[in-house]
Amino acid sequence: MTAEPIWRPNPDQTPRPQIHAFTEFANQRTGRDMVSYDDLWRWSVSDLDGFWGAVWDFFDVIADEPYAKVLANRSMPGAEWFPGTRVNYAEHALRAALDERLVDQPAIITVAEDGKRFEVTWRELRRQVGSVAAWLRERGVQQGDRVVGYLPNTHHTLVAFLASASIGAIWSACAQDYAAEKAAAKLGQLEPSVLFAADGYSWNGQNFDRRDQVAELAARIPSLRAVVAIDNIGAGPWDYDNRIADLVAWDDTTGGDTPPEFVRVDFDTPLWVLYSSGTTGIPKGIVHSHGGVVIDHLRLLGLHLDLRPGDRFFWYTNTNWMMWNLVASALLAGATTVCFDGSPLYPGPRRLWEIAAETEANVLGVSPGIFLAGMKAGLKPGEELDLSPLRTIGATGAPVPAHCFPWVRDAVGDRVQLASTSGGTDVVSGFAGSAPNLEVWAGELSGPVLGVALQSWDDDGEPLIDEVGEMVITEPMPSMPVKFWNDPDGQRYRETYFSMFPGVWRHGDWITITDRGSVIISGRSDATLNRHGVRLGSADIYDVVDGIPEVAESLVIGAEQPDGGYWMPLFVVLADGVSLDVSLRSRIAGDLRSKASPRHVPDDIIAVPAIPHTRTGKKLEVPVKRLIQGHALEKVANPDAVDSFEALEYFVRFAEQR
Repeated sequence: MTAEPIWRPNPDQTPRPQIHAFTEFANQRTGRDMVSYDDLWRWSVSDLDGFWGAVWDFFDVIADEPYAKVLANRSMPGAEWFPGTRVNYAEHALRAALDERLVDQPAIITVAEDGKRFEVTWRELRRQVGSVAAWLRERGVQQGDRVVGYLPNTHHTLVAFLASASIGAIWSACAQDYAAEKAAAKLGQLEPSVLFAADGYSWNGQNFDRRDQVAELAARIPSLRAVVAIDNIGAGPWDYDNRIADLVAWDDTTGGDTPPEFVRVDFDTPLWVLYSSGTTGIPKGIVHSHGGVVIDHLRLLGLHLDLRPGDRFFWYTNTNWMMWNLVASALLAGATTVCFDGSPLYPGPRRLWEIAAETEANVLGVSPGIFLAGMKAGLKPGEELDLSPLRTIGATGAPVPAHCFPWVRDAVGDRVQLASTSGGTDVVSGFAGSAPNLEVWAGELSGPVLGVALQSWDDDGEPLIDEVGEMVITEPMPSMPVKFWNDPDGQRYRETYFSMFPGVWRHGDWITITDRGSVIISGRSDATLNRHGVRLGSADIYDVVDGIPEVAESLVIGAEQPDGGYWMPLFVVLADGVSLDVSLRSRIAGDLRSKASPRHVPDDIIAVPAIPHTRTGKKLEVPVKRLIQGHALEKVANPDAVDSFEALEYFVRFAEQR
């Protein structure tokens, strides 16, 4: 652990972060004298009723009736939040459109890969949502029906989602880099009534026409009553009348001027369905509720990222990843959300920084790979671009290597907080992260998120400090799933999170909680390395190896062998023009030995052409491990669930040769 924080809060920050006002609000309600973040967190997990009730009132949640009780049942699974209240996500997301100070300001800024920019004001967003919602009603869509999208990350997707949510329908989306068959495996299980689909998407300077895939997807979902065609890349006419029974142009759904009407629903009514990574089997549909998402995201965005009305929020994502849902929820805070459709590294590693500057983003969200690319390219975004509005950089998707933190400080700005965060699709939220009044240590997450009873446990369920253990949540959160889709008795849900420790959420990550309360993520527990009886996190190895300029990317696994042995190879993708000679092997091993420990030195270092990832950028450590152990490829991964199936096929050949 580093001895000193790399970032400290600014006591003179103006305006003061909202978390200070919330602390004062909580003190007045409780008679407490909470001062520090740790004071606030301990209260938030010991008095769930008091904390979440304070969040509800502080952010003035709109409901039919004031809540009489916060938590009627504390059991996990099965917690009952705010019984008797009726809310609607879209009503909160469009509340800023009634603010005269904001109504003609942009609610959504869409940036295309070629740089074209399109803005939707709050006034126009409210009109479009009302128009699309009226069109859905005309088509017979009601509360509980499903509306789905085969869409990129543009304003169209947000409008379609909010229109669906406003009438109490259930939303789900899939990005267009999935082929029709695999998109249908997600969306088709919901038996949706309406599909919104774009003509294509942009990536690495190319436009990909997906109209044919839209037609095939529609054919695979017999429940559809209509398909709404969105022109995103100008691919041409939609000549698919013979394959799509009812094809409607986007402009025909948005041309009306009907004010939105919000169907307020019970707190735990389904809002949207997200999916497990789906590397094997049919993706699990994870269902979250209107009320749970509203109150959770108000807390996460408003208190932890200090997002407030008029701010601008840009988090790089696509519609497959839960971060898209957080992009949508920036509207809950009255902030402008920035949608970007394209590659984050095209035409070069400056691209996301340029968009942040152009859109005057106050909060920027990226994956750690963006930092690594910037470091290796020698970028200094803070000097090269006007990033003066930027105050927070969120990072998630994988642990942020420790050496990225000083780069952000030196190359972006020493007053910009790097808020490394860990959460998941499972709760469409965060478990650990940062806050404006928390110090930041390189390579660490500053602490558990408010309201999250986060602990590290050993196999016997005993809490650990300064030791690697299973990440568990010991108290319920409002954003925990209300159910899995097509899981009527809840068995799959219970087996996924509660089979190891009954009544306690086990997430599947290895973490360390330090004696100062910060959190270190060591990777997925099913991919954890075990050298000589000592558990190691792959993140510790990536932190060292990915910082070596000659290495573009790396992947490490630990594979139990049939003879009882254990093999820990490190696979590396080399930078252009670099060869894996004796000198480089020695340097990699030496750096791991000196900067991590001798146990972190792999048994072999092997050059490979590419590393496979999920569609959201997570390295496929477990599938590669299983391939090395001789499992069949079709049992390990679905082709359309990974970014490069060829990279996985390489490991099949490697295993056979080995």
